[in-house]
Amino acid sequence: MRALKLIPIILLILITGCSLLPEQIDETKSWSAQRIYERAQEAMRNQNYEAAIKYFESLEARYPFGRYAQQALIETAYAYYKFSEPDSAVATADRFIKIYPQHPHTDYAYYLKGLANFSRGDNFIDKYLPRDPSERDPGASRQSFLDFAELIKRFPRSQYAKDAGLRMAFLRNNLGWYEVHVADYYMRRGAHIAAINRCKHVLNNYPQTPAIPRALEIMIEAYKILDMDDLAADAQKVLDLNTLSGT
Repeated sequence: MRALKLIPIILLILITGCSLLPEQIDETKSWSAQRIYERAQEAMRNQNYEAAIKYFESLEARYPFGRYAQQALIETAYAYYKFSEPDSAVATADRFIKIYPQHPHTDYAYYLKGLANFSRGDNFIDKYLPRDPSERDPGASRQSFLDFAELIKRFPRSQYAKDAGLRMAFLRNNLGWYEVHVADYYMRRGAHIAAINRCKHVLNNYPQTPAIPRALEIMIEAYKILDMDDLAADAQKVLDLNTLSGT
């Protein structure tokens, strides 16, 4: 009986305690937009991106209009990128683009999308046991390439366009090499037609990249195995021309 009498008291303590939690957690409740923004900036300078995200999101929720809210949204995207949360970074950048299509920083939002996808796969293992980027799943690389291409198309004079172009060249090279790695795999498996088709894809979609000579070599080998000597000879001529031109 005594235990039963204690139950209402315990419930009252739990309910009362829970009712105090929101005020205890939300320290920004009485803060101005400027104060929240300054605290978020301080967290960013200290590389405490998780705290910065919370401050920026609190600012946007509490003060949804005005310059602080606009700046908080784009900086939230950057904080997510630095916090290695590419999905959230891209989603936040997309939201900024949708809400503020004419904003002076919209080009930066497109650039951030490209960076977020560019950085996918940079995990703990890759940091300490680095591998060839061209051997990673190419899906994120293709999307990053498209993001940077969209930036250059929409904002050709953007201050981020030059860097985006350099990253696109890097991505094209990696994508070409990825296809060559797949072709090599098919050769080892005896799937020679599949290997040839992969190499043709490299020739058609990634011309003037370092992967071209190796793609031609695989094609020559595969054609010879299949007794397609004329096609092997044609591929050899193309390889010789590429060698002479230094491509």
